[in-house]
Amino acid sequence: MSVNTVESPEKNEVIIKVSGRFDFSCHQEFIKGYKAYPPGSKCYVVDLSQAEFMDSSAMGMLLQLREYGDKKAGVSLVNGSDNVKDILRIANFDKLFTIG
Repeated sequence: MSVNTVESPEKNEVIIKVSGRFDFSCHQEFIKGYKAYPPGSKCYVVDLSQAEFMDSSAMGMLLQLREYGDKKAGVSLVNGSDNVKDILRIANFDKLFTIG
């Protein structure tokens, strides 16, 4: 499990890339990653292309990120596997986040 966070100034985005298991074991790293970039008009993009697994604690972290970020800019969840997208849709996260 690893979390890499980078800022893309030209797109006004903070990109958070999760690799491996997205579960409680990466909680501190995930929170520390996005809190390094204060909320403003930035959009937070969570790249799930390398996430092999996602549990309820990961969904809780996504909700925390949503609360932290600017309501206007939002949070997008991108590149998740079909399995990860199914989990998000079953939990109605498609009503809270942009999922792509």
